[in-house]
Amino acid sequence: MSGPLRLVPDEGTPGWAEETMRLRTLPRRRQRPVPAAAHPELSPDPLDELADRLAELCADAVHPYEIAAFLESDGLTDEQAALVYGRADAFTLAEDLFAKVARRYPGPAPADADPWRADPWRCLLRGLVFALPGLAYLLGADLFSAHRLRFGLPSGMAALAAATLLSWAFNQALAHRAYGWLSLADRRSAARTLALGAPLGALLAAGTGWLLGGPLAALLFIIGQSLYLGAATALLVLGQEKLLLAALAPSATGAALVLAVRLPAWAKAAILLATLVAAVGLAAWQLGRRLSGGGARASGPSWSATTASGLFGLAVGTLTMIAGLGPALHHAVRPTAPAVPGAGATGPALVALTLSLGLAEWLLYRYRSLATRALRSSTSSADFRRRTALALAGCLLGYLLAVTALDYAATAVWARAPLIGPTRLTALLLLAATLWTALLLQALSVAWRTSGLCLAAAGFEITAALTGGDPSSVQLYGCGAAAALLVPLAVVVLGRTTRHR
Repeated sequence: MSGPLRLVPDEGTPGWAEETMRLRTLPRRRQRPVPAAAHPELSPDPLDELADRLAELCADAVHPYEIAAFLESDGLTDEQAALVYGRADAFTLAEDLFAKVARRYPGPAPADADPWRADPWRCLLRGLVFALPGLAYLLGADLFSAHRLRFGLPSGMAALAAATLLSWAFNQALAHRAYGWLSLADRRSAARTLALGAPLGALLAAGTGWLLGGPLAALLFIIGQSLYLGAATALLVLGQEKLLLAALAPSATGAALVLAVRLPAWAKAAILLATLVAAVGLAAWQLGRRLSGGGARASGPSWSATTASGLFGLAVGTLTMIAGLGPALHHAVRPTAPAVPGAGATGPALVALTLSLGLAEWLLYRYRSLATRALRSSTSSADFRRRTALALAGCLLGYLLAVTALDYAATAVWARAPLIGPTRLTALLLLAATLWTALLLQALSVAWRTSGLCLAAAGFEITAALTGGDPSSVQLYGCGAAAALLVPLAVVVLGRTTRHR
């Protein structure tokens, strides 16, 4: 807890010293306590001399057990504590030392020492590359046959939804594994993981869409989307957001032209193909640069955490898709049912949620920064829990306010979109709270519990939607239950100092 921690099984063998990790270097005792039988000349309370010698250690301690651990590691026994210092045992002695020496914790570190300080411009850039791919659906809308139904949806739409969900899940797991290699400073293994995994994920997603079937043009669009998502994952993991933004430039320009003039089908297809070729080519170039180099490590990130990350991607993808396709699914299951009120508000809501992803990422960094500051300035465990809970509440509230503002802004510029009602706004905010809190817990390695809760909510929503449940009520219950469990879980788990190592 307080002394040097040795992680080398064969101390003394060549090279063992370089493999020893010291967590903290504590002051050593100048001499061990002398037994009372030697009749030393003691001060009225020998604790004063011990407190003076261990003043730095005692002042920095956050609990008496930290002092007791040092005393025991230094060889002090309960008998010596009783004979020399008149205390019942080492723990009682540590408690007296803790009470005798005033706390003197170091103040907050300067801003340049904050490891979680985020660049807001980079987060804004990532938000753009998360949102701009949605313009491809504007260019490819005519590829899906609205007059032919399959599974109750426009022909090709079910295949697109299934391929998108599979891509989200696979690429989430792929990114987690590649980031794990990067955390081990093994860039070559990270590049190899992306080079092998991205084409495999694209093949699985495109194959799933092909099996579900649809018009040939729609299936070609699905294949292109699957390839793009794999390439975009590789570029984002490698930190090449600017290159991805450049690859998206043709689609952004084409979407602007579509709003102004009527483009022929071949022109739209050429624009989409230009973006796809640019993204795949840039990803291949960046991966090729990193595949050459030193050897790889024998062992890598945990497969268990990678699996949990993939399931998490599947869950949040399902929750988001139901928020967008909920009215369409309801109409497909119950064709004779009346139109869902406010169904036209789902478009602006999804745009707002997508545009908010850059801010969500910045707020994740902001929370980590505030938690690190709380670690340095809190004077007790309760104080740390209070500070982290307030930081969590502030970041979450800020994110929900931003999503609300973005939704109203998107509705204002969306053609003939109705203003979002209180029920749908509540459902949107519950979804946003679920996604942001789950992302925070995932970032702090609370993987399986987070994935399990999100999967349960997604399973409930998809089951209720396929059985004809009202879309708004389905989201209220599903995301409401998930948020009601995830937020308290975050308060409790992230209130532990060990979670912020």
